[in-house]
Amino acid sequence: MARFRFQTLDIWKEAIAIADTLLDIADDMETRKLYRFADQIRGAAMSISNNIAEGAGSASKKVFARYLDIARGSLFENANIIILLHHRKYITDDSMNKTLDQLEVLSRRITTFKKSLFN
Repeated sequence: MARFRFQTLDIWKEAIAIADTLLDIADDMETRKLYRFADQIRGAAMSISNNIAEGAGSASKKVFARYLDIARGSLFENANIIILLHHRKYITDDSMNKTLDQLEVLSRRITTFKKSLFN
């Protein structure tokens, strides 16, 4: 049973699933002593679902939409980090492509959900 509104949102559930993937990559970066990458990924990964949750608790659709924009910004930050990690050969083609695919799908879904707030 959901205690909070955000727990019922598919975009929040997807953000949590993507965070698992990103946190696994961060853990791998930490074992390689790439602490800055690990910290940056962790923060940006948590920011996606955090902002969806915080927005869901807001008093207006306009404020919720702003939090969704912030969540998408964090999503793009993660995409950039993943591309950079791949460029530096810290992650495989497969890992990059799977992660970017997940991020791209969630980005589209957040945009669609945001539009639905005002329909």
